[in-house]
Amino acid sequence: MVTKEQFYKDYRENEQLRESFFELANSIFGLNFQSWYEKGFWGKSYIPLSYVVEDKVVANVSINSIDLIIHGKQHRALQVGTVMTHPDYRNKGLSSRLLCKVLEEYKNTCDFIYLFANQSVLDFYPKFGFERVEEYQYSTKFSTKRKPKNKLRKLDILNMDDLNFIYVMSNERIPVSRRFATGNDQSILMYYCLNVFFDNMYYHESEDAIVIFNKGENQVEVFDIISKTPVNIYNILLGISGEGTTKIVFGFTPDYKGVLFERNKLKRDGALFVKTNDENIFPEYVKHPITSEA
Repeated sequence: MVTKEQFYKDYRENEQLRESFFELANSIFGLNFQSWYEKGFWGKSYIPLSYVVEDKVVANVSINSIDLIIHGKQHRALQVGTVMTHPDYRNKGLSSRLLCKVLEEYKNTCDFIYLFANQSVLDFYPKFGFERVEEYQYSTKFSTKRKPKNKLRKLDILNMDDLNFIYVMSNERIPVSRRFATGNDQSILMYYCLNVFFDNMYYHESEDAIVIFNKGENQVEVFDIISKTPVNIYNILLGISGEGTTKIVFGFTPDYKGVLFERNKLKRDGALFVKTNDENIFPEYVKHPITSEA
């Protein structure tokens, strides 16, 4: 007897399917969704669409409803992610069928549909009308002999007060850039806080901002700056760089006035693919914020 795959969508409250989805995501990508769900960060904007066989998720395409901020204007977007198939069910067209369902159902609901593909599937998405978009990395040199007046407070995600503080700030934040940024992305951001940047989060008191960064010997990577009002980037960089000259690399598209940036094509394992409607054009020379990549 041949068992036919059954289609399920948005089954967050179905414990059996949810746990099976977690298991598949962990085995394929090493993703840990358990604590993210348990702490209440799996919001309504994240929807899995899956094929199920005997109560086991065997293929999935997830969508994230998200906003893109382009030159200060808000656009509706859909970010596709967690595209995966169990090894026993590959080469049956399951991912293609799920992606077609997404495109058919949501094609008239948003301005952009986009995703980040790994190196092994770069030829897959153009078949569905997606176009590859080059991303650009921005950096600057920062020099100072001054010592910061305000110490940074490291945030601890195991401390519920700190975790709630991060979540509240993420809900009330302004876009990290008016030139290009994301909004309505709290769910994805909290996944990164729990699983990726848990050791890189600091509170800058004078700027009332959370700065997610990693400091190396001669370079600082600034992954995100979460604030409710515009920050003084000089004060931020003074607080995280120390004395001397440091290269600052941004994980988003910075648009700070008075700062000279160097722009280079981003080298990454994979690529950004975008599908637009006829009325909108995806901007050039931008870096999608790393903390909202699904």
